[in-house]
Formats: sequence, C-alpha cells, structure tokens
Amino acid sequence: MNSLAQETPLQPSYPVDEETVEAAFLASKALLGVVARSIAPTLDNITLPQFRVLVVLRSTGPMKMSALAEWIAVQPSTFSRTVDRLVTKGWVTRQPNKDSRREILVTATPHGAELVDAVAERRRKELRHILATLTPADQAQVTLILSRFADAAGEPRADTLLTLGI
Repeated sequence: MNSLAQETPLQPSYPVDEETVEAAFLASKALLGVVARSIAPTLDNITLPQFRVLVVLRSTGPMKMSALAEWIAVQPSTFSRTVDRLVTKGWVTRQPNKDSRREILVTATPHGAELVDAVAERRRKELRHILATLTPADQAQVTLILSRFADAAGEPRADTLLTLGI
C-alpha cells in the first residue's frame, strides 16, 4: 500500500445505518475545515503536494527518493522537480545513500520539520478549543470512538509513527 495507512485495515462486519454515515460525513467536513484552516497560512510559501512530502519525511525520517515518490503516488520524474523546489527553499536535503550511491536520500531539514510542526500545533490548538465545549464524559466518548474509527480506517497509531502534520 502506498500510504501511511496500515497494510490491513479492519474488515466490515456490521450493517451501518444512514444516520451514522451522515454523522461521520458531517464530522469529516468539520475536521476537514480544521485541517484547511491549520494549513492555510502555510500555503503562501509551499504547495500542498510539497507539504505532503514534508509530512511524510517528518513522520518517517529520511527516505529514498524513489520510495518517497511511490509513497505519495507521483511519477519519479515529476517528483524530482518537487524535491528540487523543496531543496531550494531549505526544507529538505538530498544526498546520495551511503549504502548505495545510485540511490538518493531525501531528508526534512529542521526548517522543514518546524513548518510541519507549526501546522500540527495550529490544528491541535483548534481541536482543543472545539473539544473544550464538550463535557468530560463526552470527551471520553469522542476519544474512544475516534480511536476505533482511526483503527478501522487503517490509520497508524502515534506510537508507530511520529504525529502526522496532515
């Protein structure tokens, strides 16, 4: 699988009513709004595809350029130009792999990592604000249900990867 999701997400076992689907759809729209607002100030300096590269590198550490291109599902020739722009802006470095000089490793710089972390912190701040409107009991239910939802969707756990920026 060419994503940060787990290789084997849970398989559907239960019927789902439309009210649950609509509630999940509405929640996904609300979360998408939080994501959009958290990244909007950054988009003056970086494109969304470039930011995706930084998020992956911040989450996984250095990667071979070919593997990174495959991971984010872009053509290697196109991806090379994306990396060129990120290098020029000081957000990543590109260097030969010590184990195989034919391979190129791409690494987020501290400046690139700071960019991802700033977006993640804006997102967390807004989520804290929204969640603070819920009672402690409701917050506990949100924690349980969203954790189960993330597992069912195949999202990696925080202890598996660094916290993702998007």
